[in-house]
Amino acid sequence: MLLAVDVGNTNISYGFFDGDQLVGHLRSESSRGRTSDEYAVLVREMMTLRGLDPTKIDGAIVASVVPPLTDTIIAFIETAFGCDPLVVGPGIKTGIRVLYETPREVGADRVVNAVAAYAWANGGVIVVDFGTATTFDCVTPAGDYLGGVIAPGIEISADALFTRASRLHRVEISRPERVVGRNPEGSMQSGIVFGYAGLVDGLCRRIKDELDYPCRVLATGGLARLIAPETESIEHVDNHLTLTGLRLIFERNVEREKPSPASHGTS
Repeated sequence: MLLAVDVGNTNISYGFFDGDQLVGHLRSESSRGRTSDEYAVLVREMMTLRGLDPTKIDGAIVASVVPPLTDTIIAFIETAFGCDPLVVGPGIKTGIRVLYETPREVGADRVVNAVAAYAWANGGVIVVDFGTATTFDCVTPAGDYLGGVIAPGIEISADALFTRASRLHRVEISRPERVVGRNPEGSMQSGIVFGYAGLVDGLCRRIKDELDYPCRVLATGGLARLIAPETESIEHVDNHLTLTGLRLIFERNVEREKPSPASHGTS
């Protein structure tokens, strides 16, 4: 069984694959205060609660955008499962070229999402990821990572609103009944949900106008299923897109007997 780990700024996602099937999914906080031993105990206990056998793990791959946590996660996997994980970065084969001015500056999660999105679309695609930041990543019809857009995340924006406006109190991020709110709670929910739907549609329209090829639009991330139905742009939501991309990258690397010096910016 393959363990795929996506280390984000807010949460860590753990995916468990039997072949190409995702058979389990866990999530924990991205806590920099935990030791590798604490992560090992936590994840093994969570697996047991979900009916997953830790002894079945025979391979692992990690994508991390939190450098201080990367070594901790690698060490926990070695301790808990006795395997040396692949880490998405220089030296790993992804199967796509990164056309960023400096390829190493692209977050590992964005490269992984691009791999999975291209496998889904088999052509030009825009990936909208509702994470700590809301990112828009563009993949060409040839499967190259072109670049993208980074906007403040929904929860970051909402937290700033609640913190900086003394008369506005924290509200649940959910769809209101109407656009025109009749109270502060409904008004803020409208601004957050419908405002971000408008942001997505506006940016997707501008991206498509700038590119010279048709693009499908795929969304992922914690709040994707809330925002996507309110947009005209998003065609499909895949909550496990990053984990799928990690599986695909793992498969492309374990097929090689000897690693090549190619970076994740080359095919």
